[in-house]
Amino acid sequence: MKLRYFAHSAFGITTNKGEHLLIDPFLDGNPNSPVKSDQVKADYILLSHAHGDHFGDTLKIAKKQNSLVICVNELAEYCASRGLRAHNMHIGGSYKFSFGKVKFTIAHHGSITPDNHFAGPAAGILLFIEDKIIYHTGDTGLFYDMKLIGEMNKIDVMLCPIGDNFTMGIEDAVKAVEFVNPKMVIPIHYNTFEVIENNPLKFKEDVDKMNVNCRVLEYGEEIDI
Repeated sequence: MKLRYFAHSAFGITTNKGEHLLIDPFLDGNPNSPVKSDQVKADYILLSHAHGDHFGDTLKIAKKQNSLVICVNELAEYCASRGLRAHNMHIGGSYKFSFGKVKFTIAHHGSITPDNHFAGPAAGILLFIEDKIIYHTGDTGLFYDMKLIGEMNKIDVMLCPIGDNFTMGIEDAVKAVEFVNPKMVIPIHYNTFEVIENNPLKFKEDVDKMNVNCRVLEYGEEIDI
């Protein structure tokens, strides 16, 4: 399975069976993404919440490729009202798709669409694909239940915001890694805008002290997991 970082919180996953997933596809308006919305494949789009820097290019990608959008109920209803195929879920619930299982967790954040429609709560996303578990925390502050999420799921890859202001900064993100105890953590949601400028190498330095593998990915970089 391959995991590709497009910048900010946007990722692409290609399974060993050749299925393509996008997470929070903020591409065209993303100053750091080397890839635009017409250059990605998406059988599925998973959304943590509806803010423009996460909902991103969902409408244009899903309409063009007939992608199935997977997200919390209120945001799924919004997507369906715009003519998209959507699978409604909610926090605590899980569902098995052709590529694997999805489960949504809590995230301490808000959610409103770019055209100001309330879109339910923000969420984190647990992906059980092949023999790996990926935890995309979404936009969130630190919360103690992250420890429970880690204990119950044995996370292989944690995608963790460090940019501060809207989400955890480095200090809280390091504590989140301590709670979750993943095999690998990748910092996200930083340096896209001036207000969330932060140093991922400082985060890596602090995480390395806990003997957790921290990978700081270049924009567009793809790794095998």
